[in-house]
Amino acid sequence: MEPTPSPPSSPRLLRRLRERLRVLHYSLRTEETYVYWVKAFVRFQGLRHPAEMGQEEVEEFLTHLAAQCDLSASTQRQALSALLFLYRQVLGTDLPWMNDVIRPVPRRRLPVVLSPDEVARVLACLAPQHQLFGHLLYGTGLRLMEGLRLRVKDIDFAHRTLVVRSGKGDKDRAVMLPESLRPGLEAQLARAQVLWRADQLRGTGGVELPHALARKYPRAPQSWAWFWVFPQDHLSTDPRSGEIRRHHAYDQTFQRAFKQALQSACIAKPASPHTLRHSFATHLLQAGYDIRTVQALLGHADVKTTMVYTHVLKVGGAAVRSPLDALQALLAASGTSVVMGPPPAQRSSAR
Repeated sequence: MEPTPSPPSSPRLLRRLRERLRVLHYSLRTEETYVYWVKAFVRFQGLRHPAEMGQEEVEEFLTHLAAQCDLSASTQRQALSALLFLYRQVLGTDLPWMNDVIRPVPRRRLPVVLSPDEVARVLACLAPQHQLFGHLLYGTGLRLMEGLRLRVKDIDFAHRTLVVRSGKGDKDRAVMLPESLRPGLEAQLARAQVLWRADQLRGTGGVELPHALARKYPRAPQSWAWFWVFPQDHLSTDPRSGEIRRHHAYDQTFQRAFKQALQSACIAKPASPHTLRHSFATHLLQAGYDIRTVQALLGHADVKTTMVYTHVLKVGGAAVRSPLDALQALLAASGTSVVMGPPPAQRSSAR
């Protein structure tokens, strides 16, 4: 008699999912996302065990996300990735139908880019405690989490370099350190050292280290070199180990501060902290830097990803001039007055 599969509502399946994600070194955020989609899939199919379902049920779920929930193609692909990981890595299933599942095709969208004047206004409207971090994101092109995860050892003032460890795709890269940020970063390190010394006196668990480095170097979590450049002002509990230690600043804190600064600057664009990275790349290309150089600074694996910023430049008019502007210049040279808008009679009647 075959054993009955564990109920999908029990923590057993989800525990196996989490364990497999951690074995393969997936991030905590990816772990939370995959668990969310597996739960949603099981609930949608009436609490049936995933081992009892296949291509038909998966595609039915994806159709529900698109038709009833009106989710984007990228979100649907995220849900599909979670389900395929469950079947392949947790349930040990790798059948032909898994390659035949219809995959939503995401559309390439142009990134939101701020002009240099808009960047200056937003950074000026940031709360004082967030201004240095905002300048860092724009001045180096770092992603939000890459900036928050900077450690003391990653800053090289002598060579004016920042080293990004385990960036997207678990890759390292080096970026320039703007000289104008040096005084602010030195002051920030002095503030961080105050917290580090307080943690030493309390004998706390230090900071999180990647992979098994804490076992290989037991004293490293308490060392100054591994301490966060932007630490949180209070201790927190690690969601995986349950250990109480110092975490880096929360991403939601800066996201809220950036949104408030955007409103204060009266900028009507759907911008986010990641927009500073887009603006960094676009402004470098406008300044004449080679696209391969920009690709290396951003950490893009394929230059095609960086090429999207050249499309932004073209749309912005850097390469093409509208014929309307030429027409206006011709009319102005001939002395012909140009009226933009409805005739005066229509405007008065509208009032």
